[in-house]
This record gives sequence, C-alpha cells and structure tokens, in this order.
Amino acid sequence: MTTLTQLFSTAVDYARTAHASQFRKGTNIPYLYHLLGVASLVLEYAGNQDQAIAGLLHDVLEDCGTEHEHPIRAQFGEAVIAIVLDCTDGTLEGKADAASAGTAIDHWRRRKLAYLAHLTHVQDSSLLVSGSDKLHNARAILNDLEDPRIGPAVFERFTAKREGTLRYYHTLSEILNRRQAPMASALETAVARMHDLAHADARIGLA
Repeated sequence: MTTLTQLFSTAVDYARTAHASQFRKGTNIPYLYHLLGVASLVLEYAGNQDQAIAGLLHDVLEDCGTEHEHPIRAQFGEAVIAIVLDCTDGTLEGKADAASAGTAIDHWRRRKLAYLAHLTHVQDSSLLVSGSDKLHNARAILNDLEDPRIGPAVFERFTAKREGTLRYYHTLSEILNRRQAPMASALETAVARMHDLAHADARIGLA
C-alpha cells in the first residue's frame, strides 16, 4: 500500500508552477491535467510515492528546461530524478534547435527511435512511469478520435501526423507487451481502437 506524504503535494506544486503556461496540444486544458493523470495511473498500477512524484515531473526537463534537473534532485531525491531522466526523450533546448534548423520531423524520428530502444531495457521502476504516460496520452488521442467535432484531425497536432503517430504507439504497445508491463493490456486496447478509428493497419511497425 502506497502512502502519500507532503512531498507528493510539494511535487504537485512544483509541476503546476513549472508547466503553468502550458496546455495540452490543440486544447485549452492546463498541462497539469496530464501530469495528474499519469501520477494517478502510476498509483493505479501499484507504483510507490517516488514513482508517482516522477509521474508528476516526468515532462519538466523535456518541456521546461534542463535547469530543473538539479532542483528536482535536491527536493525529491535520486530515485525520482533517475526516473524523470529515463522518461525524458528530448529536452526543451534540443527541440528548439531542431525547429530552428527546419528538421523537426527528422529530429522527432531520431528521438523516438532512440527512446523505443531505451524502453527495451530501462529499469522496471521507470517503465511503470513511462508506460503510464503513454497510456494517458493514447487515451487522450482516442477520446478526441471518438469526438465527432475532432476525429482524425487530432493527428494534425503532432509532428509525425497520423501515420507516424500510429506507428509509434503501436511499437510502444509491442515493447510494453514484451516486457509484461502492468498497463500493457490497457495500452494495447487503446492503440487497437486508435487504429480502427483512423482506418489504419494495426500491424504496422516503426521502421
């Protein structure tokens, strides 16, 4: 049984402040919604407090800057920052450099291929947080696909558009299944439904 302490509340405030000006892609939903959702899934799949805190903070380095690494380590400990680093597939600075060079899709592809390889051997403690993140994202995409006001247009929010996004999530599902991650079945169900609604071949993989 996981007991949450004041440190978890401190992490909520840290995440809220760090992501204060950010919203989910293509929406007016505060980004904190996603972070709370990931932390909730971590707890649902029997994660401990460090993993739940890492769920709250997993996008800070990627979306807010690498200067947050030291404060996170100092406030929340080595176990938390190790998971956050494992869940980071690119930095704010790196994305900005790629965008300015006009190579966003190539940069995305390199990052995702590297991250998929990383997930094949990452520690189970980090895999739980990463898998919870991907499941929450997949369900958000699925919700929009099922919304007649949005539908397949949801993929226009993403660098890789429809085909690349579906391939990425299909490959994520395969990896989590092979590693017997606790959310693997739920992600597989969400991804299969995503493919059905997008009229895509569910057997394609990231080449």
